Amino acid sequence: MTEDATTPRTTVTERAIAQIRAKLGAGELLPGQRLPTERELAVELGLSRSSMREAIRALTALGVLESRHGAGVYVTRLSPDDLLETFGAVAEMSRGRTLLHLVQVRKILEPAAAATAAARIDESGLALLRVQMRAMERGVDSEEIVGHDMEFHRIINEAAGNPVLAAILGGLNTRTFRARVWHGRQEADAFARSFHEHAAIYRALSERDPEAARTAAAVHIGAVEDWARRQADTDPEED
Repeated sequence: MTEDATTPRTTVTERAIAQIRAKLGAGELLPGQRLPTERELAVELGLSRSSMREAIRALTALGVLESRHGAGVYVTRLSPDDLLETFGAVAEMSRGRTLLHLVQVRKILEPAAAATAAARIDESGLALLRVQMRAMERGVDSEEIVGHDMEFHRIINEAAGNPVLAAILGGLNTRTFRARVWHGRQEADAFARSFHEHAAIYRALSERDPEAARTAAAVHIGAVEDWARRQADTDPEED
């Protein structure tokens, strides 16, 4: 079926994106493989070159495709690390209800990661967590504390043993996003509360108690959810 000139461009572009993604899902296009030219794809899929160009540009922005100067467009490796960049961009730019919904996704995934890590983390992992906790307690400014906070959670997420889960949570917990939360939270005891929450997570992990780790992580992310809800309630630009 060829493209109808009266069809809205966005609809045609979305169809092009869906068809390219279908090829990826069916294994017709593999990671590392070079895409056919815009012209070849447009002819094959019955779309205009301009619509195909927009679809390729959109998939490149999402990290699904990669443009190599002078060599063409290739399918990326589609590794967990690619998720980190995509989720990170979304988390950093989001506001209002979208921001709240992203934090709520963290509230689902982060406790699950902590519970899994409780059964898997070894003594060296626990030692690394203690280093980060001591550094957080000695931190003199939010930027320094944010860095140790990120590392604390990265160690836990990696200990869970699922690289996709770790990549998603890493993307939702970029330095920019965490700094934004710290600067937005106005409670006088925010740093002290956060340290005690981290200590509770560590204690559950060291006791190899998955349910206690799940609960402690949920309490910790709950404070961020409260902040995100206040942001959503006061943001007039998004429903």
